[in-house]
Amino acid sequence: MAAARHIVMAALGLAVFAGSAHALPPTTQQQDQFYAVCVEISGNAELCRCKADAAMQLTDQRFMGVVISSMRGAAPAQADYTTYNSYVAQSNRICKPNY
Repeated sequence: MAAARHIVMAALGLAVFAGSAHALPPTTQQQDQFYAVCVEISGNAELCRCKADAAMQLTDQRFMGVVISSMRGAAPAQADYTTYNSYVAQSNRICKPNY
């Protein structure tokens, strides 16, 4: 099951960021920050671990910043809106399959 999840995350990540060939991957600090903000908001450690792991596959370094800012209440920039919506849908598909 875990291997299948990783394959799905990798495929979805490639689909979202196909045009970002030179983008830097998110940092482990960003992953930790994502997890902390998520747990603060939701209180669901299991979901937040899944979402943080998925974000590492589905985003790049810049876009992870967009995601974390959005979790804190900031709206994504207009240029990021479609990609952000795709990211949310894909991370939900991975971490909340019956959502």
